[in-house]
Amino acid sequence: MPETDWLSDSRAVRRISFFADAPAVAASWPMTVPAVAQLHDDGLDLAPGVTFLVGENGSGKSTVLEGIAMAFGFPAEGGSRNGGVSTRRSESPLGEWLKLERGLVAPKWGFFLRAETMHGYYSYLEALPDSPDRDFHEMSHGESFLALLDRKIDSPGFFCLDEPEAALSFSSTLHYLGQLDTLAKAGAQIVCATHSPVLASLPGATILELGEWGIRESEWDDLEIVQHWRSFLDAPGRYLRHIVD
Repeated sequence: MPETDWLSDSRAVRRISFFADAPAVAASWPMTVPAVAQLHDDGLDLAPGVTFLVGENGSGKSTVLEGIAMAFGFPAEGGSRNGGVSTRRSESPLGEWLKLERGLVAPKWGFFLRAETMHGYYSYLEALPDSPDRDFHEMSHGESFLALLDRKIDSPGFFCLDEPEAALSFSSTLHYLGQLDTLAKAGAQIVCATHSPVLASLPGATILELGEWGIRESEWDDLEIVQHWRSFLDAPGRYLRHIVD
């Protein structure tokens, strides 16, 4: 990168690699996940703006995202660096192995959204003295995710989002997409693991497709999830006749 560009680079994280002394064993999990193995061998330059991690279940999206989040200093079960909730330790050791090359200026804010643990995070917020966020449990699942976006993922910073579309309707996913675009244009850096072809369609975003090949940059039209959804919506019977008697 030219010096002038480097000096104006606002990324919170520029590159992800493994510490030289990381005790990673090739034959054990999570090193058996091709995406993690490639991250070990080649590292990964993280683009500014929004980066989507897309792939099938088991491709390593959440494992890689969780590792990045923990290496940055977020709680494994979600939250900000100022606090979060911990119930049962289930995360991989990847976060302890990853080395993050930071940007010139540390972001003032950041957040790790992990869809399956948000109930615990809401309880954590509810128990804080004088918390302004005691109402999350009173909302529907989708409403709470949108409120979390408005309150916690609302300013330039570094954000890790694990399948945020899990609670959202189609129209709410479009709203979420618009908010991510606004954040990115304000200077935020966002890494988002998703199954949603709607979210992944965000113009200007970087798309990394994870699978048996490891990690590869992809165009939205070339994603397997886009091709499958198009084919299914065009003719559901082609799929259902193999599943429903």
